[in-house]
Amino acid sequence: MVKHDDSHDMADRKIERRLLSLLEALVKEIRPDRSDNVRVSLESRLDRDLGLDSLARSELLLRIEQEFGIRLPESALLAETPSTLLQLLRSSTADSSCRVAAESVSTKRKAANADEAEPGGEPSDAETLNAAMDWHLQRHPDRTHLYVYGDGDEPQVLSYGELNREAQAIATALAARGIRHGDRIALMLPTSPDYFFAFLGILRAGAVPVPIYPPARPSQLEEHLRRHGRILSNAGAEMLITVDEARKVAHLLHAEAPHLRHVITLAELDAPSASVAPRAPSASSLALLQYTSGSTGDPKGVQLTHAQLLANIRAMGERLEAAPDDVFVSWLPLYHDMGLIAAWLASLYYGIPLVVMSPLAFLSHPLRWLELIDRHRGTISGAPNFGYELCLRAITPERVQALDLSRWRVAFNGAEPVSATTMEQFAERLAPCGLRQEALMPVYGLAEAAVGLCVARPGRGLVIDRINRERFASSGEARPESDPAAAQPFVNCGPPLPGYALRIVDAEGHELTERQEGDLEFRGPSATSGYFDNPEESEKLYHDGWLRTGDRGYLANGDLYISGRRKDMLVRGGRNLYPYDIETAVGRLEGVRRGCVAVFGDPDPTTGSESLVVVAETRIDDPAKRQELCRVIADTVVDVVNVPADDIRLVPPHSVLKTSSGKIRRAATRDVYRLGRLGEKPLPVWRQVIKLTLRAWAGRARQGLSAAGYWTYYLYAWSLFGVGFTLFALAGLPLPRLAWRWRVAHYVCRAMARLAGIRVEVDGLEHLPRERPGVIVANHASYLDALILTAALPCSVRYLAKEELESRTTTRLPLTRMGALFVERFDPRQAEQDMHQAERAVANGDILAIFPEGTFTAEPGLGDFHTGAFLTAAHAGVPVIPVAITGSRQLLRGKEWRPHPGKVTVQVSAALEPQGSDWDAALKLKHAAYEVILRHAGEGRRRP
Repeated sequence: MVKHDDSHDMADRKIERRLLSLLEALVKEIRPDRSDNVRVSLESRLDRDLGLDSLARSELLLRIEQEFGIRLPESALLAETPSTLLQLLRSSTADSSCRVAAESVSTKRKAANADEAEPGGEPSDAETLNAAMDWHLQRHPDRTHLYVYGDGDEPQVLSYGELNREAQAIATALAARGIRHGDRIALMLPTSPDYFFAFLGILRAGAVPVPIYPPARPSQLEEHLRRHGRILSNAGAEMLITVDEARKVAHLLHAEAPHLRHVITLAELDAPSASVAPRAPSASSLALLQYTSGSTGDPKGVQLTHAQLLANIRAMGERLEAAPDDVFVSWLPLYHDMGLIAAWLASLYYGIPLVVMSPLAFLSHPLRWLELIDRHRGTISGAPNFGYELCLRAITPERVQALDLSRWRVAFNGAEPVSATTMEQFAERLAPCGLRQEALMPVYGLAEAAVGLCVARPGRGLVIDRINRERFASSGEARPESDPAAAQPFVNCGPPLPGYALRIVDAEGHELTERQEGDLEFRGPSATSGYFDNPEESEKLYHDGWLRTGDRGYLANGDLYISGRRKDMLVRGGRNLYPYDIETAVGRLEGVRRGCVAVFGDPDPTTGSESLVVVAETRIDDPAKRQELCRVIADTVVDVVNVPADDIRLVPPHSVLKTSSGKIRRAATRDVYRLGRLGEKPLPVWRQVIKLTLRAWAGRARQGLSAAGYWTYYLYAWSLFGVGFTLFALAGLPLPRLAWRWRVAHYVCRAMARLAGIRVEVDGLEHLPRERPGVIVANHASYLDALILTAALPCSVRYLAKEELESRTTTRLPLTRMGALFVERFDPRQAEQDMHQAERAVANGDILAIFPEGTFTAEPGLGDFHTGAFLTAAHAGVPVIPVAITGSRQLLRGKEWRPHPGKVTVQVSAALEPQGSDWDAALKLKHAAYEVILRHAGEGRRRP
């Protein structure tokens, strides 16, 4: 009897695998550019998760019937998940006894999962961070997740259950205060249990956390509030959760962030008596806005979805062989991607206990980090290079003789340039404590990839590539060099993570071969879709489908070597010079504060050349000693790069500007240098507060004037549109011929756009069909697209409109008179009939105009295309004419009703002829049209 059940179980699993394999093949056909990011499971939603529109589902059912030799019921068209299709498939291929066996197997699986109470496995099917948390709560709610160290010697210990209870209470309180799905909430909290409660509570509320950091010193107040006011404004943050001390001056942020409604502490977020259920996020929901460090003038908030974060966490965990018996020890800031994602969220996902201390505690007692690794038997930990440097300064034989670091298997170094000397000395000094040199691991990552991009397998240790310095500076060739005097060392950062790819390109964007230095680009499942509400910077990110990192380096045997930042590179006499090498060498000189040296280029507008400027902090006041130090610095610069420094400035401590994570802000220091303000003492706090208050009043006055101007234009524009549509209804709709009605609509829309300050520029009208029918497909970014397209196209077309517009009296008559065809978006059976209606219209000689995305969002990016327009063209044997509309999203964003004047470009491209009339021909048309519109629309792909 057992063998009989087993045979049915095996047959059932075989059917399941065949079905999922068939689905995966179809998804790859429809979405070849994103198929690597799509996880097909029985619970995947056919429309939202897999991108199958109604016509693609029809194709899927046809393939299922061919694959299994059965006939599915008509209700299969309404299936929402592969699980439903599997049930229909079972009922068509098996008798009732097989169904009983399948239910028995399902019950056994559930029982097995229920018994899995302690560590083991991972939430591999979770699509969101919330779902990953739920997975752990179901299996081991009492398992310890966090050891949070404060001022005392004992940590506060938190289990998954305790963390979730506090987070749920915060989520309920946020929902009661009106926080909605997708709202941005800023966190300005130090490392403490409250930070974890608040961050997870924001996710539980379906909102988006925006981590920022509180000021380290009162003297930094003005710069701190100015920088973060711009970040809060760019993020459109509704609320700032902060500590009581920062809250006293946080009201000054209202001048820079007018949308900020609440500045509160966690203690003020009392849960209401009546529970308000927040909306759970989906895989494509925004999970985090990570602002890149040092972004003052033009804040750049990296958009990361739940799917992107989980993809990066899974790739890092796979490479590092992460398991629940690991222990992660971290002092990394939680507002930084390495501390937040790599340390905490990855630990949460894999069920790894996280031991955490504050960055300030580390800076004051660096060896406390190593003591906690010893105390908790830590296996994974890391820091930027300066963290290892601080430990080296603090290490004494007496203090480390009792440490046991033998279980530390991954000691990663990233977030800033890695010094081979620092790592070698660190391993040598701590070898008596059991630290193995094989544990050292330089890594590379960036916020635009979530956090990790290049990570080696554990146990490889430090790998140094020594190349000829002179040849590298002059030609960019990384030729190995055996002579130590002529060699320049570079640290191996490892190969790309699974699922990621790297390439090195030259200034023209051409890919280079191995050991040739150039600009680093990558692609992978966690690549951001761009910077939040910053389309100009987002557009600069992408190059031919690859994401620019801004770093320079070279590849050798598939591994990455970073040579410097593109924006920091200086070119002198045909040589490429990188500030880090000079800063490191000068920072080692006696009298110079280590880690407090900035090197940058200062362009001369008259000659076009760059001056090499060195700014170094020192406590030396004696003029003779300062002069001698300048001489030593000058000699050191020549020794390192064989080029003399043009200007050397010695400045007091804290004059060299840094980011929150300790990186040198070269561009900001250069700006202060140009203003002649290097070394100036900051204003007293009371003067800063007065200055900020006055700026706040001035800001409110500007906002009032701006609002008045906005409302004036708002009323003018919609009054203009109203008058224009009324005139068209009176003069155009009664005309007997569609061509005449279209001609009137064309000129009315052109006049409305011109009077509203919307400049419509059209290129490629010669590609429009004149003597034959066709299908025009255009990207859809705004409610204004139909008006713009009507103003741009001189020939009459018939729009495909959603069926809901036919049921509204205000839209039914004008659309019907303009020849619009109405299509059902949600009923697959009706959608197929609507497609036949469209084919008949084309057969009668009409030109159809379709927005194949179906809908639009406020976020930039070209969405997936539905298949219907292309099946219509293929079946009718008519061309598809791709049209790209650029700029309309900025004029009327998302679902809002706030128009803006500006420029819109309409690019009509050459017609695409169908190469057949079947499904494959339609897919080829779809992919070709998508690529053409993507090339001209200027927004990149919309990430799933």
